[in-house]
Amino acid sequence: MSAHKARRVLDQIRGRSYQETLMILELMPYRACYPIFKLIYSAAANAKHNMGLNEEYLILCVIICILVGEYGTKINPLGFRLATTQGHHSLWFAQPKNYSKGLQEDQKIRECIKNYVQKNMRISSGVEGIARIEIQKRIDLIQIIIHMGFPKLLVEGKPRRIEELQMNVQKELNYVNRKLNITITRITKPYGHPNILAEFIAGQLRNRVSFRKAIKKAIELTEQADTKGIQVQIAGRIDGKEIARVEWIREGRVPLQTIRAKIDYCSYRVRTIYGVLGIKIWIFVDEE
Repeated sequence: MSAHKARRVLDQIRGRSYQETLMILELMPYRACYPIFKLIYSAAANAKHNMGLNEEYLILCVIICILVGEYGTKINPLGFRLATTQGHHSLWFAQPKNYSKGLQEDQKIRECIKNYVQKNMRISSGVEGIARIEIQKRIDLIQIIIHMGFPKLLVEGKPRRIEELQMNVQKELNYVNRKLNITITRITKPYGHPNILAEFIAGQLRNRVSFRKAIKKAIELTEQADTKGIQVQIAGRIDGKEIARVEWIREGRVPLQTIRAKIDYCSYRVRTIYGVLGIKIWIFVDEE
């Protein structure tokens, strides 16, 4: 349910009594009426029986909560779509007291892999090609899956580079009783992933290419990957200007409020001679 559809229904019931609100929601022909009807009806029943609150006052509270959630919050597009079109990049179980250690361990694994790739890959375009790193932990095994757009740059030349990478990760984290297994999978359309595209734009900005040329070139590469829409945003001292600003370009559709729309997102920081620039990319892949 998008914000526009919810607002269209809320404008009709604002200021109405409880009985009038339920009647209007039952008769209106919009899909957004049913979830709002269920929310108001269940909240009114719980408040009346458990807390003894007035139903008329409760409607005002529910509408205010919906409007605050509609206008005032920003949420990560990946977390917003978990269990619908997106999945977790780390899968493991831990006790509450050991949860923070598990998160720090995942961060160290990802940083170790990226540092190894930067040191050992001869990259001309500045693109590492790592789309995402998935980590699956068991009692005696840690499975790491690296999704790369250009795996030949890492594999060719030295056939034992994966073994070297595995040894480096084990030394970094001091694994003794747990086995580590690293596999690399190839992505068919690398420029359809926001992380690889952000690395490409960052390389262009380091080489002092105009940000508009870099964004337009990235959009052209994305169109070759059969995506339905893309939005690129760059913030900071763009092109060395004294005053920081935000510039963005959108091509195609990017429905951020639609949960069933599969949208890939990433935020990336790049250091230039003028300072740090922030890059955000939203890619509309498909709609389920």
